[in-house]
Amino acid sequence: MEAFLRLSPLAQALAAGIFTWLMTSLGAGVVFFAKGVNQKMNDAMLAFAAGVMTAASYWSLLAPAIEMAEEFSYPAWVPAVAGFLAGVLFLWGLDRILPHLHPGLDIGQAEGLPTGLKKSALLVLAITLHNIPEGLAVGVAFGALPQNIPSASLAGAVALALGIGIQNFPEGAAVSLPLRNEGLSRRKSFFFGQLSGFVEPLSAVIGALTVVAIKPLLPFALAFAAGAMIFVVIEDAVPDSQQNGNIDLSTLGFTSGFAVMMLLDVALG
Repeated sequence: MEAFLRLSPLAQALAAGIFTWLMTSLGAGVVFFAKGVNQKMNDAMLAFAAGVMTAASYWSLLAPAIEMAEEFSYPAWVPAVAGFLAGVLFLWGLDRILPHLHPGLDIGQAEGLPTGLKKSALLVLAITLHNIPEGLAVGVAFGALPQNIPSASLAGAVALALGIGIQNFPEGAAVSLPLRNEGLSRRKSFFFGQLSGFVEPLSAVIGALTVVAIKPLLPFALAFAAGAMIFVVIEDAVPDSQQNGNIDLSTLGFTSGFAVMMLLDVALG
């Protein structure tokens, strides 16, 4: 832990991004032990991830963005609303362009630009969409530390990384198990499952570099990450978790994820 504290904020963001990627890899490793997809468990895990992302969007991102607005003499609502909507539009654009397929759907129901990619690749790209805003959120949180703003704390950044890492475990399994169900070997299913999380260290570095280089963007960047995550929750995670009829289980999973992230942020942040 002491070695981590001595790192620069940029290096801390990279380390945190690598941690969240490793958690995705651990989740993907479930494919070596599980015989197949347990649909109820899969839906509960997706909903849990959605709950974590929703709680993080407020406690770790929007609330600090509103507090930080005063440090830059912005009206309190401007960074929160503008950044949030920009994040939503950014993910909406990616969703329209990037070919991807939600778990449980036929390849004819793939979204994004037409492509000849296999179903396995489309499934991986769907979860990769989830991970881009998560990595950005972690990077922005650590990139904010050198700015000496009271609401930007190391404990809060660590809590956010822990929360996203915890929910990445079920996300990794939610990729590798359906791939195994599609006929891929366990090794290939694991490889593609962990690959879906590789974008997080990259996104974390981009987020940290952005706010370190352009300090006034910080509250906007926090809200941007929140908007991107909420888009993923509403567009993908919650509908995917309920499409098989496990609505009550999905609701319990969501509320559990929300409570876990809220606990981490309030207790540590």
